[in-house]
Amino acid sequence: MKQYPKMLKYKKNHKIDSSFLYKIEDKNFYISFGEYGIQSLESSKIRFQEIESCRRTIKRGIKKLGHMWIKLFTNIPIYKKSLNSRMGKGKGPLKHWICRIQKGQILFEISGLNFIKSWNILNKSKTKLPMKTKITKIIY
Repeated sequence: MKQYPKMLKYKKNHKIDSSFLYKIEDKNFYISFGEYGIQSLESSKIRFQEIESCRRTIKRGIKKLGHMWIKLFTNIPIYKKSLNSRMGKGKGPLKHWICRIQKGQILFEISGLNFIKSWNILNKSKTKLPMKTKITKIIY
């Protein structure tokens, strides 16, 4: 999985504001590709390593029987200076990439498996995320 965007307009950008924490997602609120999915119950920020660990857990569970869709992409770089450095001299090196998650957003989707197997797989991968989530199924 690709960790960061291929092209960036600026090398280093401003810090992200926390106003997204109070919005409710309306774009990725419904399952669009699969049958079952993981939906966030709170707004948060998620790192690439957490997305990757969830992806591996789901892939290991579904094997070649089903399909998986990831509806996240880390597009915000986070820079961090060391704590014992003095003031000034720039922003610091790149620490990691994050993605904003809003309340109600669908994070992962799977299809091609029965309810019990897919629920077990999603429940395992749910524990790897840093926020409260729930398992949803498609409404016909």
